[in-house]
Amino acid sequence: MASSNHLTSLALTLGVFGDGEEAVDDRKEEGANTTVTEIISEASGPAKSPSDDDGGDKSKKRKKYHRHTAQQIHELEELFKESPHPDESQRQQLSKRLGLHPRQVKFWFQNRRTQIKAIQERHENSLLKSELDALRDENKLLREMIKKGTCSNCGSSSKDATTNNEEQQLRVENAKLKVQIEMLRKSIGKHPQGTSPTNSCSAGNDNENKSSLDLCSGVYGPEKSRIMDIVNLAMEELVKMASVSEPLWVESVERGREMLNYDVYLNKFSTVNSSSSQQLRCIEASRDSGVVFVDLPRLVQSFMDVREYVEMFPCMIFKAATLDVICNGQGANRNGAVHLMFAELQMLTPLVATREVYFVRYSKQLNADKWAIVDISIDNVEKHIDASLARCRKHPSGCIIEDKLNGHCKVTWIEHVECEKIVAHSMYRAIINSGLAFSARRWMATLQQQCERLVFFLATNVPNNDSSGIGTLAGRKSILKLAQRMTWSFGRALGGSSDHTWKKIPIKTGYDIRVASRMNLNDPGEPLGVILCAVSSIWLPVSHAVLFDFLRDDNQRNEWDIMSSGGPVQSVANLAKGQGRVNTVSIHTMKSKDNMWMVQDSCTNAYESMVVCARVAVTTMQSVMAGCDSRSISILPSGFSILPDGIESRPLVITSKADKQSWENGSLLTVGFQILTSGSPTSKLSMESVESVNTLISSTLQNIKRGLRCEDQ
Repeated sequence: MASSNHLTSLALTLGVFGDGEEAVDDRKEEGANTTVTEIISEASGPAKSPSDDDGGDKSKKRKKYHRHTAQQIHELEELFKESPHPDESQRQQLSKRLGLHPRQVKFWFQNRRTQIKAIQERHENSLLKSELDALRDENKLLREMIKKGTCSNCGSSSKDATTNNEEQQLRVENAKLKVQIEMLRKSIGKHPQGTSPTNSCSAGNDNENKSSLDLCSGVYGPEKSRIMDIVNLAMEELVKMASVSEPLWVESVERGREMLNYDVYLNKFSTVNSSSSQQLRCIEASRDSGVVFVDLPRLVQSFMDVREYVEMFPCMIFKAATLDVICNGQGANRNGAVHLMFAELQMLTPLVATREVYFVRYSKQLNADKWAIVDISIDNVEKHIDASLARCRKHPSGCIIEDKLNGHCKVTWIEHVECEKIVAHSMYRAIINSGLAFSARRWMATLQQQCERLVFFLATNVPNNDSSGIGTLAGRKSILKLAQRMTWSFGRALGGSSDHTWKKIPIKTGYDIRVASRMNLNDPGEPLGVILCAVSSIWLPVSHAVLFDFLRDDNQRNEWDIMSSGGPVQSVANLAKGQGRVNTVSIHTMKSKDNMWMVQDSCTNAYESMVVCARVAVTTMQSVMAGCDSRSISILPSGFSILPDGIESRPLVITSKADKQSWENGSLLTVGFQILTSGSPTSKLSMESVESVNTLISSTLQNIKRGLRCEDQ
């Protein structure tokens, strides 16, 4: 109840409204500078004139129209920039000042919003089409290069000279092409998501360093009736596992989370679609619940639309795809939809390999206020899928979503997977073996954080202290979009996916530094040329929260950031994107970089924290702050990922009061830097660039240790 009241007050503070709370007039105007408004009589119906009865001049029957003056339009436009949704009192004041009827003001704002929305949609469709054409041309060029076997460095016509980078770039461009096609099809409404044959993946000749998704044939074997039987059983199991407590789920006092009693589980449930493999396997099962501030239909849509699914978990999912639509479902919410899906899950470090998992996702409405989303891996689907299931498979997993009104839902998450036992890197062994790395707790914490970010993004009534330095809502949204893209780009650059080729660089400082390079040929969101990414992970004897506060604090930045040259940091703007004012986007300047500003995105949840930064030219950033589109701004983000070390520690004192307990835990810090080594995509990676970024990482880590007084670690 306390959580519900707290979130209700959050909704009132931010002014977030659901659909249907504002009546929208469908009438549109053709020009932006001329507004035509119908004058409506106060009488119950139109009065007849004598000429109506006598059959007089027909022109007298025409309705009267009022054309706004240039001054009226100017004042209306000025208020629209500040508040596209004025309240009743604002409309009353404006109508008195302009000499207009309040309904004229109301209809003008409704028509203006509709016009802008239509313009934005036409612009977005145009961008999608141009991007799709560019991807097709680039894909064709890369295919011709590989067929000819032309080396981009020396120009020789030998197939052996074709570099791994060219092959990697082809795979990346193919994946981008598929995503863009899906986005375009969805935008113009020609095909439902996932029904295009472009979702199928063609197998290559060389399977080395390829994701299993690249090897799928696109021909899937199981019949619909068998799949429906399996997903219905999986749904029944998920609902029971979400509602039953002891003895199935046992509360761990020391660990502070629920643990699955597997003996009880095996007795209670007949294993759904169990594997016949006798290899040594690891079972991970966890349950968590929480309240998220988002309406139920939108949350269900986020799980069934693969693009929104990736956006909801940007740093957990490296890539995902809908391979086949087995059942479209019924109604607007697609009740009963069944999709065959793929997802590659990652941790933000190259030291931990990603998990590639194939599963069937089934959404079902349990009652008027409750939905369930269940995932289950199914055997005998396709050759490469079955081979992948031998490494990682999902038992009935997913979430129960319950509408709690006031725009928020209660979510109960079940994560139950079976994985091949692997020897993890010693630094991450504890967090992986404990099951925390891909646990329900991590899924739930990420979902809550992203839903909270969405609430703050859509808010129209933001307090001044939560939006300092930004004068307009358009500027606020543009900055938040830029920060979201920064974090997404940084997360994709750090993971251990097979799309990255990481190499360990031997250095004398003792740090384990890995580097990978990629070519950017046509993405306007990044600098064109060869991009080098360097990553290193270390353990520090400080808590997760302490390390996060140290790295995001502007006053302590000069203690570790060698780019600041020890100079002070001055704040330009600060935007809240979550409660508690720790999830923020800030813009600051350093005296050593007069022509550049630093944009910093700081975000934290119960599982992990991130501090991501990118340098942007002052003039460019000022245009973003004014509300200009930030999608075409070229950025190359760097930053930090912070995780608890996963070592379960006992409390240092025994007390019944949770706030008096003291825990001694460490943190896993991953630092990643990205630099542009050459503006030419065909240039070779120089050792000078590698040595430069290695020095940057080593110096940064040493400064952080010094600032935290743990140089001996």
